[in-house]
Amino acid sequence: MDSLIGKLTSGNYFFTIANPKYKRCTLNAIPQTTALLNKCKIPFGLLVTPYRHLLQGEDPVPVINPPQIVRCRRCRTYINPWVQFVEQGTRWKCNLCFLSNEVPTFFDWDPETRAHVDRMQRPELTHSVIEFVAPQEYMVRPPQPVVMLFVIDVSYSAVQSGMVATAARTILDTLDAIPNTDNRTKVGFIAVDSTLHFFNLNPNLTEPQMLVVSDLEDTFLPMPYDLLVSLSESRAVIETLLQRLGDIFKNTQNVQNVLGRAIQAAHKMIAPIGGKIIVMQSTLPNQNEGALKAREDPKLLGTPKEVTLLQPQSGFYKNLAVTCSPTQVSIDVFLFSPQYADVATLSGCAKFTGGSVYYYPNFNAARPEDAMKFANELSHFLSRPIGLEAVMRVRASKGIRMTAFHGNFFLRSTDLLSLPNVSPDNSYAVEMTLVENLTTSLACFQTALLHTSSNGERRIRVITLAIPVTNNLGDIFAATDQYAVAALLSKKAVERALTSKIEDARDALSYKLNEIMGAYKQAFTTSSQAAQLLLPENLKLLPLLILGLLKNTAFRATSTVPSDLRSYIMALLYVFPPELSLVHMHPRFYALHVLDPQAGLPGEDGQIVFPPRLNLSSEKLERHGLYLLENGVEMFLWVGRAISPELCSVLFDKPSYDHIVAGKTTIPTLQNDYNQRINNLIGKIREVRTQMFTCYPHLYVVKEDGDPALRMWFLSQLIEDRIDTSYSYPQFLNVLREQMGKVSSS
Repeated sequence: MDSLIGKLTSGNYFFTIANPKYKRCTLNAIPQTTALLNKCKIPFGLLVTPYRHLLQGEDPVPVINPPQIVRCRRCRTYINPWVQFVEQGTRWKCNLCFLSNEVPTFFDWDPETRAHVDRMQRPELTHSVIEFVAPQEYMVRPPQPVVMLFVIDVSYSAVQSGMVATAARTILDTLDAIPNTDNRTKVGFIAVDSTLHFFNLNPNLTEPQMLVVSDLEDTFLPMPYDLLVSLSESRAVIETLLQRLGDIFKNTQNVQNVLGRAIQAAHKMIAPIGGKIIVMQSTLPNQNEGALKAREDPKLLGTPKEVTLLQPQSGFYKNLAVTCSPTQVSIDVFLFSPQYADVATLSGCAKFTGGSVYYYPNFNAARPEDAMKFANELSHFLSRPIGLEAVMRVRASKGIRMTAFHGNFFLRSTDLLSLPNVSPDNSYAVEMTLVENLTTSLACFQTALLHTSSNGERRIRVITLAIPVTNNLGDIFAATDQYAVAALLSKKAVERALTSKIEDARDALSYKLNEIMGAYKQAFTTSSQAAQLLLPENLKLLPLLILGLLKNTAFRATSTVPSDLRSYIMALLYVFPPELSLVHMHPRFYALHVLDPQAGLPGEDGQIVFPPRLNLSSEKLERHGLYLLENGVEMFLWVGRAISPELCSVLFDKPSYDHIVAGKTTIPTLQNDYNQRINNLIGKIREVRTQMFTCYPHLYVVKEDGDPALRMWFLSQLIEDRIDTSYSYPQFLNVLREQMGKVSSS
């Protein structure tokens, strides 16, 4: 078995599971009966990140091209490491529906070498994550090329903020990295203000021709061809356009924007092929279909009516996305608004097409940090491998049924997710239940992702997870994955907040935690332990993770979080892989003024060594200290009032605390060991976050007696402390203890 397969023991069980970064279950021992599942109160679900970007040192998924893809005749499960061979190895028994199927001859005989082979060396029988090259019968048309159509806002605020120039320069610098191995990649550009500006990019032209459409009664294209062109053939004219785009509109005074019409035109342009519409928007769309109002109302923030600001103000963009999905068109949205962006409405474009949302509040390219963040994220976004025209299906053992799905997709049927674009960043959650008792010792879950890779091959990525079945309640609790439970609950809470209100989402999180702890207490504690808060070792952190969610920007009871920011964080939580959900609920906190000799330097494995993590409490803050906090999206550097002048000098190149500038910053690169080690830590966080989620976190310097809003933002991440009206961690545990006491007495 390779490194894609991990091993786990629980009680008397020893079994192999898929690498949890691809797929993990909330339960690593599945209840045998519905009564047992109901009794444990633990949500039963899967978290799947099927197309994740590989991190340094990770093995790639094996790709195989067998003479035939072997599947169960009845339930269509792909052959995998957990099937059983029966009848002297001539047949295999499906591990999901138990039907006996014939083993093809090529499993034991290689017709090319005319020699016997060991079937147990075949990757599909030794790897839980595998990718098949799909034969002709898995295609309804030739594989789609990579298509990227940029819809760029060129109104006054977009040009003045430097967004247009930064976008054009970054796309130009990234052209060589855009996936184009088969030379079929196509690109196009639409610039939008009160009119639509198309560009004829015919390869025979010496420079691009701009075609302006101001009649917007109907959506039409000014010419039938040469608007979407081959990246390879039209490379010179594309480069010319990108070099000039910033100058073409540099003197604009136009503050109007017809984004709705622009996306309709973009869809019309690429619908025959499919592909990605990449929207870069600074002005709130304010003309024609899809026009939106600046509806932010600070009086509603923190009240039950706040949810109206978190729901779309119009169904236009969702309906547009639902129209795009069947034509294999996805929409990714980059938002840069200086004031109100209406993330809640415009994110619908991405949600129903498998796309992503990126948000840059108050973007100003004159600030190097803003330009650097956008350029890094856009460059990675354009160059990473993606899956196209995909469908994903999750199958499970007989007796297990899917009940709900969470993530950015369009649900085509009860268990088929339509994904015009498979983003490496996006994770999907599946809720399940038992519809009948399980009769086998293993429960199996198989995810199949049929997609076109960015090199133009039709492929099927198959991820199989096998988990033992038990009739012992103790085994179920002992094998619960608290991180998967918290990640699943975060996605359910986002949905609850948007369909009801934020308060209901908070209540649901608290209620589920109480239910799980109450179920454990009733089953496993004696009357003498009634006053204690008891949980098995593997669930000890669940209360802290739930407290972290309750205090998260998405759900916190506060009137200081703008609705755009709240909507954006909810959109992230809804698609975060579990590893990032965890960091966002429970940020990582390090002391930097006392570093181990190896911290900030490469270890034996070549990876940067991090300092020990601290509890998330202000009790850890010393007056002379320097601390780094990272939550997956931002980083904060807390500087204590009594920090030594020497530390100020070697890190910030400043003589003392008073000279340090607070806010968004870049640490200078200085020729000393300490500065290099801190820059290594910051650089490593950015590298991993960019690979995991196309996020290049800003770094904020927070001074102990500095800007109150910035201090509050940092301190609100220290989830073990009391903040606003929320409990500290000890208070939260006391409340839980009281509630558990009531459970005991009842």
